[in-house]
Amino acid sequence: MITTLAEILPHAARKHADRTAVIIENRRFSFHELDALSNRVANGLIASGINPGDHVTLCGPSCWEWLVSYYGIAKTGAVVNPINVMLTPEEVRYAVTDSGARAAIASSDKGAALVDLAGVGNLSEVVLWGNAPVAGASMLSDWLQLGKPEFTPLPRKPADLAAICYTSGTTGFPKGAMQSQRAVIGAAVGTALMAARTAHDRVINALPLSHVYGSCVLNAAMMAGSTLILIPRFSELAVLSAIAEHRATLMDGVPTAYYYVLAHSNFEKYDLSSLTRCWVGGQTLPAAKSLEFTARTGCPVHEVWGMTELAGATAANPVYGPNKPGTIGIPYPGNAFRVVDVNDADKEMPRGERGELMFRGPLVMDGYYNNPKGTAETLRPDGWLHTGDIATMDEDGYATIVDRKKDMILTAGFNVYPAEIERVLCMHPAVALAAVGGLPDEVKGELAKAYVILKSGAEVSCAALVAHCREHLAAYKVPRGIQFVTTVPTTASGKIMRRMLKDVDDGSLSIN
Repeated sequence: MITTLAEILPHAARKHADRTAVIIENRRFSFHELDALSNRVANGLIASGINPGDHVTLCGPSCWEWLVSYYGIAKTGAVVNPINVMLTPEEVRYAVTDSGARAAIASSDKGAALVDLAGVGNLSEVVLWGNAPVAGASMLSDWLQLGKPEFTPLPRKPADLAAICYTSGTTGFPKGAMQSQRAVIGAAVGTALMAARTAHDRVINALPLSHVYGSCVLNAAMMAGSTLILIPRFSELAVLSAIAEHRATLMDGVPTAYYYVLAHSNFEKYDLSSLTRCWVGGQTLPAAKSLEFTARTGCPVHEVWGMTELAGATAANPVYGPNKPGTIGIPYPGNAFRVVDVNDADKEMPRGERGELMFRGPLVMDGYYNNPKGTAETLRPDGWLHTGDIATMDEDGYATIVDRKKDMILTAGFNVYPAEIERVLCMHPAVALAAVGGLPDEVKGELAKAYVILKSGAEVSCAALVAHCREHLAAYKVPRGIQFVTTVPTTASGKIMRRMLKDVDDGSLSIN
C-alpha cells in the first residue's frame, strides 16, 4: 500500500518495469528509468546536505527533468515546494524565502533569480537543468550522469508534510498551503479511482506539473501504471495531434483547453475515436460545451473540482456513476461537502439553495505555512474548510459551482455571478469562449461585461447575444456590454483571469 509520495515511483517500477510511463515530445521513459533518474537526484540532494523535513523549491516548465526532480525530492524525505514558472523574480523570491527552502532545483532560465537568492534565508544550494551553466549553481546534468541509480527512500509518515504549494495570490501575497503525505496520496488515489484510470490508459496532459491539478494527474498516472503523454505547453494543435498519434484514451484539461480544441478549424479531421472519457477542472466548464464535445467525439466529459488547499482534485463526476454535466460531482471517498449560509457557516442551506461550499476530510490542508491568521480565516476548528465557492447541492449530493465568491459582481444591490453568464453565452452556437468581468459604475456600483471569442467563421452581433442572454437570465444578470476579442488572459494552468479582463477592455459598453 502506497502511503507517501516517495513510494510512488519505486512501486510503479517494481510493478510495471520497462513499460512506457511518460512520452514527452520525442522522448519516452519507462517506469524503471524514471525511478533510477529520480534516485540520482535524491543522491545529489543528500550529498548537498538535504535532510528529511527540509524544504526544496522546484521551478520549471513541464518536462522530464521536473518530474524526476519532484520524485527525487520526495525520496529524501524533504518537502517539495513547486512554484509557478510565470512568477516574477519578486514573486519567486517571496515563495523561496517564505517557504524556508534550503535548496532549489530549477530550469536554467530561472537560474539568475534563484542564484541571487543563495544565502538569503535558508537557501544554500541552487541546482539547474538546461544547456548553459550558470555561475554559482550546480548542474542537474552532473547529478544525472554521475549519481548512483540506487536509493532507498527515507521513511515518512502519512501525517508528515509532503508539499507546500502556493496559491495564485490574486489578493496580496500568495499563501503556502501545507499538504500532508496523506492528502497528496489521497488526491491521487481518488483521481485514479473516480476516473477509472488503469495501466491500459494513455493520458493526455497539457496541465503544468507545478499546478496541483497537474501534479495530481501525474501521481495518479504513475500509481495506476498509465502512460502519461506530457505536452509542455498547451496548444489545440498539439493536443489534437497527440490524441490521434498516440491513440489516447483519456484527456485532462481546464475549460479553456476544451474551448480552443472545439473551436479549431480542422477539428473534424483528427481521429479522436480512441478517447473513452475526458476530465475537466480548474474552473467551471459550461454544460453546453461539455455536451458539444461529447456530441462531436462520442466521449463523455466528467467535471472535476479541487483546490490548492485540498492537494489538487478532490471531487468529480465518477465514471461508474451518474455523470451530470455542469456539476462538479461528489467528493472523493472519505471526504464530505456541505453548503452553508455565506454569513453563517453553522447554518446549512436546503438542497438547491445557494451558499458557500465547505469541505472536510483527509484531503484538507494542515494550514498555511507561517500564516496562522490566514489559516484561522480559512480552516475552522471542526475541520471544515471555507472554499470561497458559491454552490448548490442536489438531492444526490452533487454540487454545482455558481462562481467564486470573490468574483461576484454587485450591481444595483443584486449579486451577479460571471460563471452563470458565461454558461449562457457558451450555449450560443457562434460562441467559442466567453469570459465575464466587472466594471465600475457610478450609479449601479458595478456592471457585468462579457468578452467573447467567436468560433472560426461564425458571425453574430452584440445585440443578438444580449437577446440570447435575456432568454435565459434575469434582467439584472444580462451583461451590459459585450466585446469581441481574440484572446483572454489566463493563468499558467489555463484558467481565465477575470480580474485581468480590464487589460483587454476597449472601453466599449452598450447599455441595454
